[in-house]
Amino acid sequence: MTIIYEREQVLASHLRTLLGDAAVVTSADALIERINADRAEQLVLFGPGAPLEEALGFAEQSRRRRPQLGVLLLRGDLSAVDRAQALESGVRDVADPADHAAVLQAVAKSLDLSRRQLADASAAERPTGRAAVRTPGRAEPVGSDGEPRDGQVVTVFSAKGGCGKSTVAINLALALAHGTKATGPRKVCLIDLDLAFGDVAIMMQLSPAQTIADAVPVADRIDETGLRALLTRYAPSGSAALDVLLAPVQPALAEEVTRDLVTEVVHLARGCFDFVVLDTASAFTEQMLAALDATHQYVLVTTPELPSLKNLRVVLDMFDLLDYRREARTVLLNRADSKVGLSLGDIERVVRMPIAAFVPSSRDVPVSANRGVPLMTSHPQHPVSAAIRELAVNRFLGTAESAKRGLFARKKG
Repeated sequence: MTIIYEREQVLASHLRTLLGDAAVVTSADALIERINADRAEQLVLFGPGAPLEEALGFAEQSRRRRPQLGVLLLRGDLSAVDRAQALESGVRDVADPADHAAVLQAVAKSLDLSRRQLADASAAERPTGRAAVRTPGRAEPVGSDGEPRDGQVVTVFSAKGGCGKSTVAINLALALAHGTKATGPRKVCLIDLDLAFGDVAIMMQLSPAQTIADAVPVADRIDETGLRALLTRYAPSGSAALDVLLAPVQPALAEEVTRDLVTEVVHLARGCFDFVVLDTASAFTEQMLAALDATHQYVLVTTPELPSLKNLRVVLDMFDLLDYRREARTVLLNRADSKVGLSLGDIERVVRMPIAAFVPSSRDVPVSANRGVPLMTSHPQHPVSAAIRELAVNRFLGTAESAKRGLFARKKG
């Protein structure tokens, strides 16, 4: 049941009518008593009449002690500084109480996240739950030359669409394929795991003759040869080449790509390539969790807007819950030079993690997407290309061996 903390009786009654199944408390003491009495509570709404400092203090404590308990703040006139402070403290979202649709949407999103967190916590406690270790009895990845190969899996993820996630994934894959003078060209596979609405094909002008959906009929017996048959080669003149596994053409096919198939495809790709770059959907679906479990390094893309930063903070909390190593996370700020009233200090206070990579804003990015030619191919010296190449060299190409762990990206237990 949702708990509403609101001191003004008429407004409390209004909110209760809007939300339906909800309990109302009028003091911080009553709220604490209610929360302690029922560990199954999943959401607390702090109404306009609840003191802001009490809301922020409660959110901070909940974030640390009960991450499955969502906290929402209802305010119609909150300054950017106070909003940033609220999100920094652990408030999941801020909604205008006069905007009923926004309130209901924020409630639904928070409850959905809490349910997922509770389900993942329960699964982690079961011996058969999701694990990031190599499947017992599965052979080590072996390349086509017969030599053992264990490629590094780099997942590009964002909890909010429109942050430039696919642009970063595509250009990062090309930068890794180009390599450095010391490493030479590297074998790279880019996998589009935005299964319902993947854009990699159109952004690279690739014809999806084969996609990951074609692996569904042979999911129980796919091997390296079968995987290679599904790949589309991207080899522009004068640029690095890479292999691409495209997303299904029809969104309806996304559900047919199971969690187990994603795990198997990533495992096989590691045996064929030095790097496997995963472009993902902006959601914690079963398929995405399988990809995240199989990942060595995470590139978490955000932009300098509070909704995007808030969603990144939720992702980082979720990663903590899933026990993904903090040192495996790289936060990339896209459109970093946008003048939107937030300083770097403001941004880092909201996400509570240093920004490790900065990609500038440029109109050339949407132009390249419309042309279907990545900037790393058409303009390798462009500031956007240079920023992503710097990330590839500093974070991955120079540390490929040390970045990999026997337990992938989870902490040791």
